[in-house]
Amino acid sequence: MPSKQPTLEKSARPWIDPRDRGSLWVLVSSALVMTICYWWYLGGHRGGLVEIERASPFEAKFLVDINRADWPEIIQLPGLGEILAQRILADRHDNGPFFDVDDLVRVNGIGVKTLEKIRPYLLPIPKDSDWAELEFESNEKLQ
Repeated sequence: MPSKQPTLEKSARPWIDPRDRGSLWVLVSSALVMTICYWWYLGGHRGGLVEIERASPFEAKFLVDINRADWPEIIQLPGLGEILAQRILADRHDNGPFFDVDDLVRVNGIGVKTLEKIRPYLLPIPKDSDWAELEFESNEKLQ
């Protein structure tokens, strides 16, 4: 009598063919080993964070016109806070515009050291003769 071997129904068939399981195991194992090696190479074994971006941080340079700037712009200057920004605005309102960057020392709280810290971030203040040239050039552009 012929022996009846159980036949597998379509739903009971293995998802991966048994002949392909070895190849799949080698592929997955290789990917795991390469991931661990890369993690080790980046310093993950030391417990530190993996560095994603290696570019140096970009530092934005800006220049402030001290005679036209409002307090949010002045606060951005190194070593100046909200109080000094308000003092600069009050001094500018009471005593008029600054005719030179060095005039900032007339503001209470700004000394020579603070002025030297912020000097690279200040636009040069034009002299009286330069104002006439700038106004003449701007009038020519408008015409």
